[in-house]
Amino acid sequence: MLALLHTSPVHIPVFDALRDQDHPDLELGHFVRQELLDRARADSPEAVEDDVRALLVDAVAQGAAAVLCTCSTIGGVAEAQAGAVGVPVLRVDRPMAAAAVAIGPRIAVLATSESTLGPTVALVEEEARRAGRPADVRARVVEGAWERFQSGDREGYAASVADAVDAVRDADVVVLAQASMAPAADRAETRLPVLSSPRPGLRAAALQWGDSARGERS
Repeated sequence: MLALLHTSPVHIPVFDALRDQDHPDLELGHFVRQELLDRARADSPEAVEDDVRALLVDAVAQGAAAVLCTCSTIGGVAEAQAGAVGVPVLRVDRPMAAAAVAIGPRIAVLATSESTLGPTVALVEEEARRAGRPADVRARVVEGAWERFQSGDREGYAASVADAVDAVRDADVVVLAQASMAPAADRAETRLPVLSSPRPGLRAAALQWGDSARGERS
């Protein structure tokens, strides 16, 4: 099983659909903990480290051979626990960040939650250093979008993010920091590349899951 750690239940059908399209033989296990994001937003991502580790231990006990954290705010905290829990733990946005760095140095990062900006910018800069490439990261919050997400207005949420994408100038690529923002990539009219995390993140996790599962059988 590939375990997915979510901080909102809205991600479950998104990743189930991607699994059905791209990885039909992959078994997913969903673990939803909204309170982790609430606490990380109120305090800091590090404040939920112990709870994230306990959740990962539980996922492994239930048969997870790898874990994908779909929340960008706590993704770094989850990823850092891989050694403690004994299976690969991936953050969903890392493949997206690596792809953005490969496209060009002027990287516009859009988020709808303030708590996501710091971790996402740090991740993009980390991937730039890893690749030996320059990165001029410009980040901003899409004002009012998060309130729409919380109220269940998914259509308005995607529309507001798409409008913000279309307003980006002087960038080589636009990065949508949160998995929930992915629908805006298809709605935006910009000619710039617009990257979202769910599909590349699941693809990378599926590869890790396959390697880990084969290792357990050998």
